[in-house]
Amino acid sequence: MNWLTEPFEWVIYQRALLAAVIIGFTNGYVSAYVVLRKAALKTGSLSHALLPGIAVAIWLFGLTAFNAFAGAVVAALMIGLGSLLVAQTSRIDQDTALGVLYTAAFSGGIVLLNFVNAPGELEHWLFGDIRGMSDSDLWTVFGIAVASLVGLTLFKRPIIVMLFEPNVARSLGIPVTMMNYLLFALVIFVLISSIQAVGCILALGLLVSPGATMLLFTDSPSRLFWGGGFLGAISSVAALIVSYWFDWPPGSSIVLVLGAVFVIAFVASPRYGLASKWRRRHVHDVSSS
Repeated sequence: MNWLTEPFEWVIYQRALLAAVIIGFTNGYVSAYVVLRKAALKTGSLSHALLPGIAVAIWLFGLTAFNAFAGAVVAALMIGLGSLLVAQTSRIDQDTALGVLYTAAFSGGIVLLNFVNAPGELEHWLFGDIRGMSDSDLWTVFGIAVASLVGLTLFKRPIIVMLFEPNVARSLGIPVTMMNYLLFALVIFVLISSIQAVGCILALGLLVSPGATMLLFTDSPSRLFWGGGFLGAISSVAALIVSYWFDWPPGSSIVLVLGAVFVIAFVASPRYGLASKWRRRHVHDVSSS
């Protein structure tokens, strides 16, 4: 078992292990809401919207973890909540609004990169490195995780009703508009809490893959949420071990492992996998003949 424990004899990997568990579980849990809402592309737009915020913050105030994090928060909230505002106050739908806003913001971020004096260090925020997280970074991630998980758990029932039957939710007195803003804001904060681990380019994979994988195994919302959380945490830890022994970038390894698990589930899931569908079709053809 030495090959399994050796990476975590190093302090940076011990800290990375804790970060992987927290970030992986939180993203996996929230992933269920993203998948059920069919909002993966919207979330992807937000992940790209982080770049201009990071670039502006670094350009104005210098490259620090707090500045980059604050810039990402401001940019994501402006683009995400701004798209909701446009959709609710005009004839433009949110997808179209996001398409306009995030591409304009991303283009502005690319232009601003010419004025940033530390492109090598900025790469850490673009592609992530969970090994570089400090104790203060861990506390920030932990705070976001607790707030998000508690909030989503407390409001899980009205959120689920809102996702599946918005008209019924309104008739029950659920403030659908406010809940939309709340859910969107929580997804944004969870997304931003992952950028040091996987970077703003790959954050979408961590936030979508666990829920998409679990959807191939279960129809139960509770199993989807908690299963996604545990899958995200376990896959992130496994990816750390893989990245240590193969000398791969940790952020890319996390998303790659989650992608590999999804492909396996897509093929071999006993409920909705390709193999099980083929077996059922074969049995049906045999019984029909």
